Amino acid sequence: MALTFLRHTTPDVAKGVCYGRTDLGLADSFDEELKQVLDTVPKASRIVTSPLTRCRRLAERLSQAHGPKAEVLVGLTEMDFGRWEMVPWSDIPRNELDIWAADFMGARPHGGESVGMLRDRVAEVLDGLSDDTLVVTHSGVIRAAAVVCGHPDGWEIDVRFGGYVKMGA
Repeated sequence: MALTFLRHTTPDVAKGVCYGRTDLGLADSFDEELKQVLDTVPKASRIVTSPLTRCRRLAERLSQAHGPKAEVLVGLTEMDFGRWEMVPWSDIPRNELDIWAADFMGARPHGGESVGMLRDRVAEVLDGLSDDTLVVTHSGVIRAAAVVCGHPDGWEIDVRFGGYVKMGA
């Protein structure tokens, strides 16, 4: 299965803040970033998107330019960081970060979703996708998809805002 994963453009949030499921707006640079995305991202026969505004707005604009109507898939939502949402990473208690690091896949010291839960949710969504699909989503979802698809960088894959990566055969 060949899929293109596109990360949303720059969100309107201060640097260093932990955010996942929080529905953020987009930075003032959206229109400029959109032009770059439109110039570089490959066209697809299907577009699916996270329901969060930072993805949905980009997907809708891609749909207007490239044809297929964007479909919202809740399973493409970013990881739920629980009580860490919108807290500067520097303000998160060190012992909670240590718990997370010690059990990266299973720990939920924030009370939200574990990394393993995210991976399983993303795997389920990928099972329902076909070749030539553009997936407009978040960094955490892209990383989970990389693991599920056997990408060599797995959890370490880094896709910039407005950037994309192809995965699958």
